[in-house]
Amino acid sequence: MTREKRRRPRPLRAAAAVIGCVLVLAAAGAGWACWHLNQNIRSVDIDNALGDNRPARAPTTVPSTTPSASASASPLPAGALNILVLGSDSRSGTKNAALGGGDSSGARSDTAMVVHLNDDRTKVTVVSIPRDTLVTRPSCPVSSGGTTPTAYNVMFNSAYSVGGPVCAVTTVERLTGVRMDHYIEIDFSGFADLVDALGGVTVTTAQDIDDDRSHLHLDAGTHRLDGTEALAFARTRHGIGDGSDLGRIELQQQLVQSLLKEVRDTNLLTGAAGLYKVADAVTGSLTTDTGLDSLGELRSLAQSLRNIPSSGLRTVTMPVVTAPSDPNRVVAQEPAASKLWASLR
Repeated sequence: MTREKRRRPRPLRAAAAVIGCVLVLAAAGAGWACWHLNQNIRSVDIDNALGDNRPARAPTTVPSTTPSASASASPLPAGALNILVLGSDSRSGTKNAALGGGDSSGARSDTAMVVHLNDDRTKVTVVSIPRDTLVTRPSCPVSSGGTTPTAYNVMFNSAYSVGGPVCAVTTVERLTGVRMDHYIEIDFSGFADLVDALGGVTVTTAQDIDDDRSHLHLDAGTHRLDGTEALAFARTRHGIGDGSDLGRIELQQQLVQSLLKEVRDTNLLTGAAGLYKVADAVTGSLTTDTGLDSLGELRSLAQSLRNIPSSGLRTVTMPVVTAPSDPNRVVAQEPAASKLWASLR
């Protein structure tokens, strides 16, 4: 997979970096830190790679402003957005390999979620797509030139393996009929770093988890997990339920809600050092589309979500049934799956 920095004119990129730095780390007065954080973020020009043969964008609305904002303040983003969020289960690099979980070659999208933000940014719907879903993988452009062939009845997460973020996005758009406005990928070790930077995350399991493959062993009950344990919690599947990907998705959805609560309850602005630690963990593990590859852009998106209450977060899984061709795989359940995706357009 090729990851390329955004080909934005240098003056514009510098301006975005300065804006992000002033807003995010002004209290620290550390311009060098801002430069470092912006350099952390990797990006892929997905819009340019895919062209116009895609689902239509959702209608935009008038941008919103906060009640306390001055007349000259920039309006916050508004309008419905759909963001494909992937967890990359990569074993490349010393740190990723040390976390275990498979052979050291390649990378896979073991976690895939479509995050839908409603038009006035008061609700978030997170839809998980099981990695074992059999799909039609469309022809995808590859960085070395040419395209991959169309493939039928292949696992959903094969798209990322053969064509990286671009192929993952076009496969999701073909499956859902929904335009992905943005792309965010967080890698294997980066998620663990983020949890550690936040001081851990609290989860509750209704049953014992005993999974040698993910190295997770928990008694039923409430636990405070560090980064490595949280990653194992997100990856475990053999120690719970019937060992399918659907059981793992339930744990991932619980972890997402717990992580968001941790971020909300932790006052990161009380100390620049704490804020920088979290920002470094996040940006160092991110690959985004070129619309989100600076601190300014990421902060603008985050600020537009700050008024969403806990009750405004909904997590669901794409409706699936056992695949007729393979009892170890699933396919989208119709018409329920199509109705769900239609609600996000």
